[in-house]
Amino acid sequence: MSTGLDGFEHAYAHVNGVRLHYVTGGSGDPLVLLPGWPRTWWQYRKMLPALAEHFRVIVCEYRGMGESEKPESGYGKANMAQDVYELVRHLGHDRVNIAGEDVGSWIAYFFAATHPQSTAKLAMWDPGAPDPVLAALPVLPASAEANAWHFGFNQLDGLPEHLLAGRYRILIDWYADKIAGDPGAIDAESRAIYARAYDSPEAIRAVAGWYRTLSQDIEEATRFPELTMPVLVPGGNFLELSRASNEHRARDIRFVQFPGAGHYLAEERPGELSRELIEFFGGASAA
Repeated sequence: MSTGLDGFEHAYAHVNGVRLHYVTGGSGDPLVLLPGWPRTWWQYRKMLPALAEHFRVIVCEYRGMGESEKPESGYGKANMAQDVYELVRHLGHDRVNIAGEDVGSWIAYFFAATHPQSTAKLAMWDPGAPDPVLAALPVLPASAEANAWHFGFNQLDGLPEHLLAGRYRILIDWYADKIAGDPGAIDAESRAIYARAYDSPEAIRAVAGWYRTLSQDIEEATRFPELTMPVLVPGGNFLELSRASNEHRARDIRFVQFPGAGHYLAEERPGELSRELIEFFGGASAA
């Protein structure tokens, strides 16, 4: 089934006990892209044509996202990384480049940490690895602009779906307008696509699954040794949070800032981010 983007197709696979939806296109070394919350594969639409000139791109809607299955359990990031790993193997790849934003960055980190032999290079941003610095974010911050209220809200039992089912567009708009450096980069069509993806109680419960496991993920991530593959951490206004979460995670790590960008780099700065990823991943040969 076509995606509406030339050369890209929708596909599905049953792996690790879950049915995953993914979008794939292009040719070259495999590059896995993982979206963030509250997004879907569509967040990478502006980047896919450029990336497809260099890589075989696989955008995975992980467990609970978009058209992927939304089971009751299995949302620990090590298990979600195993989902992605088994998808990669299902597609015939032994070694891949991988990149992720937001919740996708947590999964990308666990993929690299649990399957280092299968990870050529890793890029992750906003925030990257699940780290104790996230648990230390204040419940009552000095500035409302630095409020991370959604960490707790998304864990609540029953309340998010009662408040947001059928009304997720309110949250999509609020976040786009508050934490994007350029809110106009997230257009009305895209906001509607994201809202439809999260409007159902089932989808909202899946989001709760991602966040309810976060304390466990943070503790588990502290047990891994430093990553040995090259790591890239891009960022905009939130780069310092990413730096604090990741500077001790890898032996070979580089941070790059896009001044003035907000949280949604793939949509706000698709050209700059594509160039960084092409330059970074282009030097490694993955089989």
